[in-house]
Amino acid sequence: MKIVLASDHGGYRLKEDVKKALSARSDTEVVDLGTDSEESVDYPVFGEAAGKYVASGKAERGIVFCGTGMGITIAANKVKGIRCANITSEAFAALAAEHNHANIIAFGGRFIAPEDALHFIDVWLTTKWAGDRHERRVGELDEML
Repeated sequence: MKIVLASDHGGYRLKEDVKKALSARSDTEVVDLGTDSEESVDYPVFGEAAGKYVASGKAERGIVFCGTGMGITIAANKVKGIRCANITSEAFAALAAEHNHANIIAFGGRFIAPEDALHFIDVWLTTKWAGDRHERRVGELDEML
């Protein structure tokens, strides 16, 4: 599976930890769109870039990071076809996949420990999309913008 990563300065360290762990997996190709340091940058640039990458089909999934996870979630969701969820728990990771068919997830680098992020990523990647009653709602989301 190809996964794109992107972050601002507030999510940089967590992105790097996640990138290292995911890159070690034989079944995962990681594309890093930056940022490349903790120097201040604007999260909308990176959220949009990851959103466009996934929406174009260049990657199946995306993971974005900023200080809280909120700003970059909003930015990614501005891209048509993106369903990005800010993940703060195992339940959020599972429901983002099962109910919302999230194709990108976000983390707050200042609030989520690397081991928790990796666990939540595994939950998100392995939880099956429920479809059924959620299909109509996700379809409505995809029609927006």
